[in-house]
Amino acid sequence: MSNAPTNVSEYDVIAKVVQHYIDGAKSGRGDDMKPAFHKDATVFGYVGADLFAGPIQRLFAWNDENGPATGLQARIASIDLIDTVAAVRLELDNWTGHRFTDLFTLLKVDGEWKIMNKVFHLHP
Repeated sequence: MSNAPTNVSEYDVIAKVVQHYIDGAKSGRGDDMKPAFHKDATVFGYVGADLFAGPIQRLFAWNDENGPATGLQARIASIDLIDTVAAVRLELDNWTGHRFTDLFTLLKVDGEWKIMNKVFHLHP
């Protein structure tokens, strides 16, 4: 274990990874989101009473069907970083009329930050 302080620039790199996700939401194209995610990433959350869960490709398909969210407002609320692991809280408003809170876990894989898991809350 390293006791060295975290390099502040890592926060900027993580924010850029999350920006791929935001840009994909705005464009309505799952392919624009893909660079943010590890190929084996997963997604979990509830849409009403229904569990939306599975491989991240399910999110990409939903995004393609949902279309562009041109009015989307997004804000990174927090980034927690411990060496090669990070957690990000993202607040999203007006994703085609919906408000979400997303929690991402990221891992630095082969020198690149990748979202490994997305858990979300769809606000009523």
